[in-house]
Amino acid sequence: MLATITTPRIMLIGGGAVGEIADVMAKLGCSKPLLVTDPYMRDSGKAAHVTDVLAAASIQWETFADTVPEPTDDVVITGAEIINKGDFDCVIALGGGSPIDTAKAMTLLAHGGGTIRDYKVPHQANESGLPIIAIPTTAGTGSEVTKVTVITDKASDEKMLIMGLGCLPAAAIVDYELTYTVPYRTTADTGIDSLTHAIEAYVSAKHNPHTDTLALSAMGLIARNIRSACNEPDNKAAREAMMLAATQAGMAFSNASVCLVHGMSRPIGAFFHVAHGLSNAMLLPAVTAFSTGAAMERYADCARVMGLVKRGSNTEAAVKDLLNELRQLNKDLKVPSPKEYGIDEKEYFSLLNTMAEQALASGSPNNNPKVPTIEEMAALYKEVWDT
Repeated sequence: MLATITTPRIMLIGGGAVGEIADVMAKLGCSKPLLVTDPYMRDSGKAAHVTDVLAAASIQWETFADTVPEPTDDVVITGAEIINKGDFDCVIALGGGSPIDTAKAMTLLAHGGGTIRDYKVPHQANESGLPIIAIPTTAGTGSEVTKVTVITDKASDEKMLIMGLGCLPAAAIVDYELTYTVPYRTTADTGIDSLTHAIEAYVSAKHNPHTDTLALSAMGLIARNIRSACNEPDNKAAREAMMLAATQAGMAFSNASVCLVHGMSRPIGAFFHVAHGLSNAMLLPAVTAFSTGAAMERYADCARVMGLVKRGSNTEAAVKDLLNELRQLNKDLKVPSPKEYGIDEKEYFSLLNTMAEQALASGSPNNNPKVPTIEEMAALYKEVWDT
């Protein structure tokens, strides 16, 4: 099978990498950035990780810090207008997946016009706007290396999947030192998000040898380090490993696609404002159990690389160990069920079919080893309600 691989033109990975942002801009021929971030990064002073470097290099910038968790179309429209009214030649996206995803959609809309709904799949958003320099501050989404963004249509509460080369950052600066102050809940949820990316990329119908290597490496790193990163926030080795794993998993799924967990996760996030990583975590054990029978050897490989397999274990035993670990990981990292999270039960159950229909429309479930029906997805939503 022919594999088409896309990655940012420039990648800097390692502690202190953010200090090289002026050099990265110079290599891209850029000198007038718009910094896209969120209110916390601005108000806490953490945006200074970037702005101090820009100031030292005598680079002037403007800041758009009105991004929101689980990006929405209205924010994207505002950001695109700022780009079009300014004299910018690049965008620096600083933060978790939300600012980076917002920056991607902003540049698409500013360049191509129309509405953000015009860019959702099956449309291929391949035309590029301003180059994006993505600097993640969480170890999770992998958005810094993907050709994907997800934007919520506020009018319909639909999470729209947008995909194409126009979403791919020109540069990624991956600096694990930016994650030291990330709180427990975010560290846990984004870490499970990365694990989901890696597992789904490995079992996806679109997997290839290149993405397999990245996905397996990411799974091993996450399995060995996620609990330490959560419980020992200053653990340098764990933070570095989780950041590297997030980037590897991002490259894996960007080039192999995600599957059923992500398809079902997006509607939970859109309707109930659950963070993306957390909604993935809520679903991962049950959806994996649903899927394993169609790809036993692939899921057994996941267990093996994660160090879960007992000596002499066969494929079935390895898959059983994987499912047990995913359930235990959720317990250890205090992942709530939708009920425990506080979602309204009546509304949740009234939307089962709507969520399943939106999940299927995203296209991601079609990559799953076992492609579900609407009824099967509704049953899975029921199953995870209180588990």
